[in-house]
Formats: sequence, C-alpha cells, structure tokens
Amino acid sequence: MGMEPAHRGAVRELRLHLVTWNVGTASPPPDVSSLLQLDSLGATMDMYVIGLQEVNSKITNFLSDLAFDDPWSIFLMTVLSPLGYIKLSSVRMQGLLLLIFVKHVHLPFIRDLHTQFTRTGLYGYWGNKGGVTIRMSLYGHTVCFMNCHLPAHMENTEQRLDDFEKILEMQFEGENIPSALEHDVLFWFGDLNFRIADYGIHFVRESINNKRYNLLWEKDQLNMAKKKEAFLQEFIEGPLHFKPTYKFDLYSDVYDTREQKSLFWFNEKKRKPAWTDRILWRVKNLCQHAPKGGEFSEEQQTISVTLNNYISHMSYGISDHKPVTGTFGLELKPLVSEPLVTLSPEGEWSAEHDVLINYSAVSEFPSSAWDWIGLFKVTFKHVNDYVTYSWVEDDEISSNKDGLHECCRNTRCGRRILALLL
Repeated sequence: MGMEPAHRGAVRELRLHLVTWNVGTASPPPDVSSLLQLDSLGATMDMYVIGLQEVNSKITNFLSDLAFDDPWSIFLMTVLSPLGYIKLSSVRMQGLLLLIFVKHVHLPFIRDLHTQFTRTGLYGYWGNKGGVTIRMSLYGHTVCFMNCHLPAHMENTEQRLDDFEKILEMQFEGENIPSALEHDVLFWFGDLNFRIADYGIHFVRESINNKRYNLLWEKDQLNMAKKKEAFLQEFIEGPLHFKPTYKFDLYSDVYDTREQKSLFWFNEKKRKPAWTDRILWRVKNLCQHAPKGGEFSEEQQTISVTLNNYISHMSYGISDHKPVTGTFGLELKPLVSEPLVTLSPEGEWSAEHDVLINYSAVSEFPSSAWDWIGLFKVTFKHVNDYVTYSWVEDDEISSNKDGLHECCRNTRCGRRILALLL
C-alpha cells in the first residue's frame, strides 16, 4: 500500500513513551493503561520503548521463551496491536528485555534495525547484568535505545560506571554500524542501581515523607558521577520530582519493612530508598557542535529531544521497584522523503479471487534474494504475524519497462489484509 511521503525540510514531531521497570520475575499485571498513558486525553504516541529487568529467566521459562514469545511480549502485543502498533523489534538477554512498538505509518521510514547485548555479570560471562540495545535509522536520523541492569549495592558505584563504559564500547563493536555514542540520539535507561550516599535511612525517609526530594539530589550517586565523569556529562535527565522507586514491600507504596535474612540467619538492615530506575538521553549535535550561545540555527538543528513528562507509577506493586516512564517529543527534519518500496493493489480485492500487487522500489533499495511480500491482517502484531507471503524472486513476479513489478497472490485467508514489503 502507498504511504504518505515524509516531505524533506518539513519538521515532523514524534511522540515517544519510554518505560523502565524491574519486574522482579513477576508476571504482567492485569492492566497497564496508566503505565502506557492509554487513558490520556492527549495525542497518541508514535512509539513505545519498553525496557524490563529481571524478567523470569529460570531455565524452564528461558528455554520456552527461546521457542516462543515471552509472557511480557505477548501481553504487550495484545494490548498495543489493536491500537495500531506493531512490535518493531525486541532483544532479550536472560532477565533483560527491550521491546519497541511503532505506529504502522512510520514503518516505511525506519531502516537499518540492529540489536545487540553485552554481558557484564561474572566478569562478562554471565548475562544477569549488562545491557541490551536496539538501534535504527528513523526518518534518516540514527537513534539508539539502551536498556541496562547494573551491579547492585551502595559500595559498587565504580563497578556500575565501569560496566556502563564497557557496554558503550562493546555495542556493535566490529560491525559496520556506528557506536552507541555516535548516534544522533541515544537513550540510556534501566535499573541503573545508583544509590543515595552518606545520608542515613531516617533522614532519607523523612525527606521523602515531606516531599523534599531536592535535599537528596546532591547525594544521588548518579548525579555525583555526572559532575566528575566526562562521558556522563553529555547525558541529560529530567528532575527527580518523584519518590525514589526502590525498595518497596510488594503490592504497597510502603518502603521495605520486612526483615531480611542473610547468611547464617543474621538480619540485614532495611534497604535505604533510592532512585535506582532512571531514564537519560544524549543528543550528539548538542554535545559536539553546540554554538557558544547555546542556540542552533534552523539549518544546524535537524533533530531535538524534549522531555514532556518524567514520573514513577506508584500503583504498580508486582515487584519491589516502581516503574518509571518518560514521555518525549522528537522534532526532526526528515532526511528520508520516500519509502524504499511503494505497494499498490490492482483492482478490487476479495477473498474469493487471486489478486495482483504492483510495487516499485527506489534506485538505492538494497534488494536481496531473501526479500518477500507478506499479507497481514490489519491488526498484525509483529513482522512474522503474516497470513501468507510470496518471495520477490518467485516465478509469479514480473517487471515492466516502467520499473513496476507485479506479484500475484492468493488471498483466501482473510478479507482484512495489509501488504508490506520487507
């Protein structure tokens, strides 16, 4: 089917909703409407980016998830596909899971999708800690999403920083893909496990109870590290105007009251609340080419990121972490103005007869013998959720002198279908 071209030079604004949540091996909750802002009266989102940590990765669950989609992916697809979103990509490393959903209309302008993961647990041999990444070209701009789970405990600040540097260096290493820091926009989020240093638990809890969060900001380990570490100074974060998101009793908004049993049955101290769950971003042009006045001319600024909302969601209690969401506006000038491929159905379509599809590709389309045309129901959930398909190199396909190609395909599998070339 034909898609509306993205006119070069015209600024386009996309709405992106990003979620990070350590789910503590729990199953999905009954409802995620408020988490995904599905009950909001504002404009709908163009893209959902959902980063989870501690997804159940016991051996029986993990082996099952290798063969089939995991319960969280299935649940989120069931929620979002009826609303016009497709699961664009996902990547899993043990308990770390990253999912991206987009509106159908953007699919022709998303290219060069790649996924990657980096283990940092047990000196790099175990994937209980580390990072998973999805990168893409979005209307010609390179965008990277990185979901991390860094080492726990107050004393491991340096280990957290070292692991994040390692993840940044190793993502897409040796591949013909820009490094994470070379992307136009990089989003970094997850259970980063930074704690509140120096202050005692009573002062921290009293400050939270009085909603004087600002008293704790200067002792937040990530805030302190951003002042000292050069590679972190380029990352931006919204103000922490919400309660620390760890550690809560399950199914409550009460901080850690249970007795913790440690080795030899000695009681551990209650965990001090902390902003472990964070969302940060980095815009490459702002870091490397910002003029002295801090303002960009229209010619310079081809993409910008605006944080519209940065909050936690206290109503969710399936784990000892509360989920955190960031809602962003991405303003960009499309560098890609036409889809790589345009599809046009020939004549009227019905389930009783074979149908004909015309398609045309731009000259720079990197065609392959593996290209195929799929027929999808309108509410398809992901790229493999097709009704049927035909190889582009099939004998049924021919081309004419105008560069148009034809594909004949039987469609007796359903009436509501969408044709998509990959």
